[in-house]
Amino acid sequence: MKANYDAVVLGGGLAGLTLAIQLRQQFAELRILVIERSAHPVPAAAHKVGESSVEIGAHYFDTVLGLKEHLDRDQLRKFGFRFFFSEARTDIDNVAELGASRYLSTPTYQLDRGIFENFLGEHARSLGVQFVDGAVVRGFDLGTNGAVHNVRFAKGEANSEVECRWLIDASGRAGLIKRKLGLAQDNAHDANAIWFRLAAKVDVNEWSSDAAWLTRCEPPLRWLSTNHLCGEGYWAWLIPLSSGSHSVGIVCDAKLHPLETMNTFEKSLEWLHRYQPRLAQDLESKKHLLQDFCFLRNFSYGCKQVFSGDRWALTGEAGLFLDPFYSPGSDFIAIGNTYIVDLIARDRAGEPFAGRAHAYQQLYFSFYESTLSLYTDQYGLFGDPEVLPVKVIWDYTYYWGVLCQLFFQRRLTDTANISRLSVPLSHAQALNLAMQKFMRDWSQLSSKRNDAVMLDQASLPWFAELNRGLRDQLDEAGFRARITENVALLDTLAREIVGRAVQRCPQVDASAVLKLLNDPAAAATPLLFEDAA
Repeated sequence: MKANYDAVVLGGGLAGLTLAIQLRQQFAELRILVIERSAHPVPAAAHKVGESSVEIGAHYFDTVLGLKEHLDRDQLRKFGFRFFFSEARTDIDNVAELGASRYLSTPTYQLDRGIFENFLGEHARSLGVQFVDGAVVRGFDLGTNGAVHNVRFAKGEANSEVECRWLIDASGRAGLIKRKLGLAQDNAHDANAIWFRLAAKVDVNEWSSDAAWLTRCEPPLRWLSTNHLCGEGYWAWLIPLSSGSHSVGIVCDAKLHPLETMNTFEKSLEWLHRYQPRLAQDLESKKHLLQDFCFLRNFSYGCKQVFSGDRWALTGEAGLFLDPFYSPGSDFIAIGNTYIVDLIARDRAGEPFAGRAHAYQQLYFSFYESTLSLYTDQYGLFGDPEVLPVKVIWDYTYYWGVLCQLFFQRRLTDTANISRLSVPLSHAQALNLAMQKFMRDWSQLSSKRNDAVMLDQASLPWFAELNRGLRDQLDEAGFRARITENVALLDTLAREIVGRAVQRCPQVDASAVLKLLNDPAAAATPLLFEDAA
């Protein structure tokens, strides 16, 4: 007889293991099987890319799943994002720097994926999850109209067949269900990435001897940030890992920087000597410590369906993937897993859930489309010291002010309140789309002045408070008031950005943004950096 499970998860990486843990924490009696191709323990440092987390993903890991002890002990507290406009420059202390001079309130983490996934596997097993590693899925049959699903897999020479009520695809880019049902969907974001890990720290502070520059941050530990070295059409990342290694990557618009110019370690080093020479100099002395090298062409994609009333779902990269800029990968795992757990809970309670699955999918795709707009055709302005800092402030205000509120306040599944807030939420979404185009147009005309200044996000009281307020516990009325306030803040910020841009570039067209604002002539309280170019 076939073994029977409440849920079978295809893939035991970050998405699959966190889902299994979340399910088991909510339902102690749930029978869960996770099938993972890689044998555990997996290697540290050079296991998987995707090491930087931001607020939603970090909150999911440390609070929702209760993994804070591991994160504090075995991972690194991230010193936020940091951006240097250092194209073709070796004097990193003499270019514009965007970042916070101190830690903001809500924690985020740099994750060594090997260490983390080994821990997640052990933790899942300790909770009673059956986690079979080193196993290959040979096939599966999806049940319809209430029928169970069947899954066939092999571990070594042993073949097994099981049946389950829920089947979850967390197989990453293999996309087992997506491939079987033809759900793959292209999007308009054509970008490529290369990355590698070195068994050494890459510390940007070592690139300067200027005492004033070195002590601009407290603590003076820029290496703990996700450091971005920015130029037109690309950005390079520097991410530290708790194993002592460092992750280095280049992400670029395929039209502006072809993958063929960097798809080996030697080519990537040659490319960096041209575009980010100070990093290239640092890497030359560490070449012998190279641990791996990978590249990915046209990495961004969508999906036609992720949740089904026939009790199957896709999570993580098995469904969709956006872009590593702003590190949204773990955020969408957190959001997708939250919806899947709620659907399973409703099914177990005997409630009809097919309508919910459709509603949650609409919301999930709405979050995806809004976030995709931050990237599509935007890479051209990444080397602009005048516009990109403003874009980053806008993007984070939109993220912390809207999407983070839904997750931190546990309102993702509160469709009644989301419906009541449809007017301000729709306005925020439309305004964001208009602002993304406006900033792209502004960058075409901007001076691109690159002053030796630190644009300190921590010096903006409202910005730091927006971050701190993520952890407030709000009741229903407080949540609705917070969303309304934050959408009003976006209006105010949009007016100031447009006013600043038009003052510098009178020919830039702001009509689409101004049309969305209730009173474009209203005076705005200054929100941005006084010294911004």
